[in-house]
Amino acid sequence: MSRSTAIAYPLTVYYDATCRLCSAEMGAMKARDAAARLVLVDCSPPDFEAGPAPRGALMTAIHVVDAAGRVQVGVPAIRACREAVGLPNGGALLDLPLVAPLADRAYAALARNRQRLPGWFVTLLAGPVAKASRTCADGQCRL
Repeated sequence: MSRSTAIAYPLTVYYDATCRLCSAEMGAMKARDAAARLVLVDCSPPDFEAGPAPRGALMTAIHVVDAAGRVQVGVPAIRACREAVGLPNGGALLDLPLVAPLADRAYAALARNRQRLPGWFVTLLAGPVAKASRTCADGQCRL
């Protein structure tokens, strides 16, 4: 989707629910989704076969498919999710010629290492929602 193309809602968001950061971010987005514009899909099960790309690609970067079938991956997908729930998407900043490639590289590095991030760093990035995603009782963790 280009910036000039209107997003067709709902957005189907393919994300790794085994990742604390991913779960915290998607939980925060869903909590703000008063217009029900996001449909969250956990692509982490080993037998997952649905989606716009093979499971390996879905586990490498967040993927979003809008109602018209247009796919966004990585930073553009996050921007689309943020826009859907009324959060600033950083569009003007992220579109700057020097910033856009840096944002893409930073996202790729973060996504590649997301399972190794220490809890304090996840909390720093995701805020208080990250703490709630680690609350467990009786062997059951809730998001």
